[in-house]
Amino acid sequence: MDYGICSLSLVPVRAEPSDKSELVTQLLYGECYKIIGSQGNWYQIQIAADDYIGWIDFKQNCPVTTDYFEEWKELLHPRAVDLVQTISSPETRIPIMIGSILPFFDGINIRINNQKYVYSGRATNNSLPFKINFFTKIARSYLKAPYLWGGKSIFGIDCSGFVQQVYGICGYSFPRDAWQQVSLGEEVHFANQTQPGDLAFFDNDEGRIIHVGVMLENPQIIHAHGEVRIDVLDHYGIFNQQRKRYTHRLRIIKRILPAAK
Repeated sequence: MDYGICSLSLVPVRAEPSDKSELVTQLLYGECYKIIGSQGNWYQIQIAADDYIGWIDFKQNCPVTTDYFEEWKELLHPRAVDLVQTISSPETRIPIMIGSILPFFDGINIRINNQKYVYSGRATNNSLPFKINFFTKIARSYLKAPYLWGGKSIFGIDCSGFVQQVYGICGYSFPRDAWQQVSLGEEVHFANQTQPGDLAFFDNDEGRIIHVGVMLENPQIIHAHGEVRIDVLDHYGIFNQQRKRYTHRLRIIKRILPAAK
């Protein structure tokens, strides 16, 4: 079995081994994966953090050893908090974004295989207790990020990618898609009983979960719809004040965070 790590700011992961194929997710800097297949100039990978499967261009693969991969999986690594920052060595400089993983970060250096890189920006501290104010601040950091199907970055993100990133930065491992995320947590039975950090899920006419957002206060919801934006939620769904209409039909609200109980 071969393993790799994302050593670029962002790598597209596609449904099929082609640049023309649908973007299903992305790798942010510092994410590890298994290589489970190959076809032509493409590697089929399984992302270590959420088991998501897709295809990457072989030129964007950075190999790591089996020992490195296994050690990487055992730890909860700090995440970059600055919207944009850099990783550097005497030979190179790599731009990274909020949510990027900082492998084996010691406060100054990160490590990929035996190579060290300097990171001088802000990072999460996994030894600190969870605070809901930090959670909502991270969520609001993504405001105005454009919607992108399959996206996970500040420069393009989808609804479930937004949820996964916000929770991930705050130390919670989350599945990638909304239909997977809805299985987590405990139901909140009324929209007027939500607390910051709750997740609201929305369905289509066939009853399929198609959208998710993070509850704030009042009750307001922050979600990726055209852009990451804040709207009002009631027992019908999301009401867009600009359009003067409901854009999503509420299916269920789930509570994930112990601190929110």
